[in-house]
Amino acid sequence: MGASEWDYYVPYQEDLDAALQQLRRRVFDAGDYFWVNGGGWRPEEGREPRPRTLEELCQDELVRDAGTHSILDVFQVLGPDDTPDCNTVEPVSAEEARELLGTDKLTRAHVKDFDVFPRSRWVGRCAVLHDEQGQPQEICFWGHSGD
Repeated sequence: MGASEWDYYVPYQEDLDAALQQLRRRVFDAGDYFWVNGGGWRPEEGREPRPRTLEELCQDELVRDAGTHSILDVFQVLGPDDTPDCNTVEPVSAEEARELLGTDKLTRAHVKDFDVFPRSRWVGRCAVLHDEQGQPQEICFWGHSGD
């Protein structure tokens, strides 16, 4: 199947990890992810119902290998001194935004240029987006995951 790109926008809140956890819950509850055990590649009698909890989903061996091709494949937002690793989200720093896009107040207009930010498969990125007055308005999460 290959990896899938994904992106999500949520209202701004100071705690980026809390925003991620709320988003993950919303995506899980909506069933808006690839469910490998219920896929059309399996015969009808071999398909399994979707997990009842996010914890059940994350414990599934096929899900750990193939992913969900969604925000559910990342588990936490890193702090400024943390090293990006599989299943984490690395925030765009003010320095990185200034160096690569010329401003530390990113807006929706900058999103089309986010491919300049280094990224790896199974590691998400996030950035705070600002309004025209420079006030934080939303958070953009993006990445690519799945096999």
